[in-house]
Amino acid sequence: MKKLILVFMLFSPLCLFAQAKLDKMVNERNSLHQQWRTSENKKTGIFGNRTKKDMVETNDWMERIIQKDNQIMDELKLMSEIEKTEITYEKNDYKFISQKQEREITQLKRALTEKEEVVNEKKSDKRVYEWTTLIFFLSTVVLGYKFFKRK
Repeated sequence: MKKLILVFMLFSPLCLFAQAKLDKMVNERNSLHQQWRTSENKKTGIFGNRTKKDMVETNDWMERIIQKDNQIMDELKLMSEIEKTEITYEKNDYKFISQKQEREITQLKRALTEKEEVVNEKKSDKRVYEWTTLIFFLSTVVLGYKFFKRK
């Protein structure tokens, strides 16, 4: 359980940092997309047409967007790997805990059967004592009755 808490404490800031980094990258991508839209609407040619320079600029913005998308995908893959690692650690911790609990249950069952055997032995000893006491009492009563009958 302590390991689980430790792993969580170690990966929490990392996850928060990764999420903040991802949010920043998405915001940058949105900014790039907005600039691409602006360049897409730019028409500096004669009679309001697009020039080759306008199209090259639009393509440059598109390349930047694609690069940013690739960075975002890499970051998402990294976050996925971190989550898989966390889940693996948690799974192993829970597996260890369950095995430990199973061992403890087995030990408790063994101790319970030993105690039951002790209780059964004490009960049988008590029965012997009760029968001995009963026989002694009956013999005393019979001997006492014969003694008083004789006198």
